[in-house]
Amino acid sequence: MNHARSSHANESDVTADAPEEGEPQRAGIQSVEVGFELLKALSEVPGALMLRDLAAAAGMSAAKAHRYLVSFQRMGLIVQDPLSNRYDLGPAALRLGLATLSRIDAVKMARERIPALLQETGHTLAIAVWGNQGPTMVHWAEAPQAVPVTLRLGDVMPLLTSATGRCFAAFMPHEGQDGQRIPPMIREELARLNRLPSTGLPMEDVPLTPAQVDAMLEDTRRHGMGRVVHSMVAGVGGFCAPVFDAQGRLTLGLVVLGSLASLDTRWEGQPAQALRRCADQISADIGHRAG
Repeated sequence: MNHARSSHANESDVTADAPEEGEPQRAGIQSVEVGFELLKALSEVPGALMLRDLAAAAGMSAAKAHRYLVSFQRMGLIVQDPLSNRYDLGPAALRLGLATLSRIDAVKMARERIPALLQETGHTLAIAVWGNQGPTMVHWAEAPQAVPVTLRLGDVMPLLTSATGRCFAAFMPHEGQDGQRIPPMIREELARLNRLPSTGLPMEDVPLTPAQVDAMLEDTRRHGMGRVVHSMVAGVGGFCAPVFDAQGRLTLGLVVLGSLASLDTRWEGQPAQALRRCADQISADIGHRAG
């Protein structure tokens, strides 16, 4: 008799979770979604939490949270410190996170967002990564009404006179194998710029001294992206917004550029803001936490 009741109860549980006829197939298990709020709450704080604080952050009672936490502990998703009684993410959560990170392809994710961003900005877009010689274009999408720009896939961008180069020079740490190359590359480019004859372009956008380079890089960091007006190609301006990974490392640069006759080159302008939102979203999607 007891076995019959147990079987009937299990059948009821399955039926309750299965979608009814005509119900959208997206129907899920509400208790899983509720329990996930506890994991989400722990992922958004820098350390372990007491039961009452964790429950409050997840929007549930302490008694309800405790029931979920018991199951999560058995699964290794949550651990509890025996001395402080605080809860934190467990080894199973770490394994899930590492597995996710290993499968992330930031360039692929950025490419998937290009069509919508192209429609939003109406200007040519590109993706750049750090290559053997410096910031390198790896994807290019030209807007229908865009002024042609003589750039190709595989082109390496200068650090001082391109929005892409300024972004990488400003946000890539100047240590490590790649970062250590940036200061000598800047010195070499600076010397080359000083040897060039005057181009007639507004020179305030072209740094010609180490102090001007420092000021330009600081301005780039302050605004959160690289920008050029005229610097690389006459009559063309652009922005490059950084995308960071879960460790805070610069992964790629998202670029918008266009003719100065149509591209709003203000920091607060629509192209810059759309680019920033897209880059920030990609960063968040690959695990970066701003601030």
